[in-house]
Amino acid sequence: MLPHEPLDKAVDGGRLTPEEGLTLLEGHDLLPLAAAADAITRRLHPEPYRTYNVDRNINYSNACTAVCDFCAFYRPADHPEMYVLQREELHKKIQETLDLGGDQILMQGGLHPTLTLEWYEEMLQDIKQTFPTINIHAFSPPEIHHFTKVSRLPLETVLGRLRDAGLGSLPGGGGEILVDRVRKLITRGKCLTDEWLEVHRVWHNLGGRSSATMMFGHVETLAERIEHLDRIRSLQDETGGFTAFICWTMQPPDTAPWFGNRRNGVDMSEIPPAGAFEYLKTQAVARMYLDNVPNIQSSWVTQGEKIGQMALLFGANDMGSLMIEENVVAEAGTVHHLSLSTIRRCIEEAGYIPRQRNVFYEYIDDPPSDDVPIASSRLVDAPV
Repeated sequence: MLPHEPLDKAVDGGRLTPEEGLTLLEGHDLLPLAAAADAITRRLHPEPYRTYNVDRNINYSNACTAVCDFCAFYRPADHPEMYVLQREELHKKIQETLDLGGDQILMQGGLHPTLTLEWYEEMLQDIKQTFPTINIHAFSPPEIHHFTKVSRLPLETVLGRLRDAGLGSLPGGGGEILVDRVRKLITRGKCLTDEWLEVHRVWHNLGGRSSATMMFGHVETLAERIEHLDRIRSLQDETGGFTAFICWTMQPPDTAPWFGNRRNGVDMSEIPPAGAFEYLKTQAVARMYLDNVPNIQSSWVTQGEKIGQMALLFGANDMGSLMIEENVVAEAGTVHHLSLSTIRRCIEEAGYIPRQRNVFYEYIDDPPSDDVPIASSRLVDAPV
């Protein structure tokens, strides 16, 4: 049985200690966690709406100098399957996104060894000149950190130039677990914890907004999951720049020849995938722990429709993106596709009115009429 004190404390708006967070994460009783996380979500979001957005993940390149043992997407720069998207293809993808009602692109790549900062600036400027209404949500902190190394310029200069060229917001990719012991085990040639956080800190201080993420279920301990959440919460106390938190379970990749030698013998393809229980439990604890992060996003992309829907009862107030295109998770062998009508139905079945939002969690659709019905059931009897 879970202790009631930390649950009641979180529901009442109190701040959990790392020890209390770990106690909850070590528990095995999902229903009290769901009830507490849902109560917090309804306190933070009393409106009858739950949201989604429409965007497209565009990977402008798959070339990467880092080696991440969980990544089946990247290729070394000299690999025959390495690519850099031509500008015409990039524009075609953006136009298709706009035609489908999208308002932004999530654009990420690997750590390309030779592309210059000027190349990225020109790409952003070209997109904004051609598609002035699109928000460019682009470049993970490891990419930004890599840009500083290639350009030999300070982080503030790099981010300022990208912002001036058209960068609208920053994704939280490449977070994995923000504990250096873990990062050194599963990645090589990639920024460490303080460097990842510093990218967000500088971006927030420049007036930008970003999201925070966590990929768990591999070599980390439960205490290290809490340490990750604590680092996010501490930076949010400092800057207030995170709009949302998204967590998902590591999707074990197929072993591939370009993965290289695993320095510490960690073969991610042999780690059993964390299941729905672990996902829902971790998200619920994250909702309780991250008392200063306003939004939690479901990860139906890795969990599928039913668990993605159940996440709305475990602390999520957002179903995430329609995701017109997704390559990285799909490359690892996990492929879930939801239509817009399915996403809206999932929200309605959970007892809420679906609303489309932008990256800043502002509604961008027309408000529903007063006669739009709200489902009476909120899935309280649905099996996990």
